[in-house]
Amino acid sequence: MLATISTRSPVVATNLIVRNVDESVALALKQRAAAHGRSAEAEHREILRDALQGPQRLSLTEFLLTMPDVGRDEDFARQPVARQRGRAA
Repeated sequence: MLATISTRSPVVATNLIVRNVDESVALALKQRAAAHGRSAEAEHREILRDALQGPQRLSLTEFLLTMPDVGRDEDFARQPVARQRGRAA
C-alpha cells in the first residue's frame, strides 16, 4: 500500500506499508538498525534510498584521481612500428 500525504510546502511525505514480511527479514532489519544506531524505520528508509538512488557518478576529474600512480609518462610512450618494405598488407 502506498499513501501520499501532501502538505502546503513543496515537500511530499510518503508512507509505505509492507505486508507479509518474513519474521527473519524483520529481525535482520532490526538487528541491522541497532548496529547502525537507528530505528528500524530509519534503517528501512536508508536501505531503500541506497537501493534505488544508486551510487553517485564521479566527475572525470574525480575518476582520474582514483587511478593509481603507476609510472612516468615516458613509460607509456608509443614506440614506432617498423614497416617492412615490399610486402603488401
